[in-house]
Amino acid sequence: MNRHGGICAIASICASLATASVAQDSFTLSSAEIADGGILPAALKCTRDGGDGVSPPLAWSDVPAGTESLAVIMHHYPRGAVAGRDTPSQYWLLWNIPPNTSELERANPASIGDEGADKDERNTGYTPPCSPAGSVHEYTITVFALDAPLTSLPENDDISVDWETLTAAMAGKVITSSQISFKN
Repeated sequence: MNRHGGICAIASICASLATASVAQDSFTLSSAEIADGGILPAALKCTRDGGDGVSPPLAWSDVPAGTESLAVIMHHYPRGAVAGRDTPSQYWLLWNIPPNTSELERANPASIGDEGADKDERNTGYTPPCSPAGSVHEYTITVFALDAPLTSLPENDDISVDWETLTAAMAGKVITSSQISFKN
């Protein structure tokens, strides 16, 4: 997908969220280890910075009626990138999460859902934040409640699924979402 198509998909998702989130305010994402707006705990940092480099535990509540599937995206906009105009760096792309799921354990040992490309698009799965020394970046994790499965995506982990592919597949299917942000 070209950059323009990705921007259209992002704009479409944002537009659907603007109308859906008003009716679904109770859908809430949280983490036992990450405080919204806080600093990433040392244990969750990349291995270079002394952490174990695994995905954080996540939990959500009040999944709206009509949810057929859930998806999770963790991203960050590098310096100079603008939300809605530029494609962010992807740190975790996860789809095909069953709608009765209410949490992902730390490191997702049950391998719930299917994972897309990591940040460097060399493997599938989670990429731990590893900000350059002296630099602080903001990262956002969003869980999406979807009114249909993402049938255009593979039914297994697949490196070909990137930010643009996942957001395009979700376009028009988002009931609501919830997010937490943190700094590292």
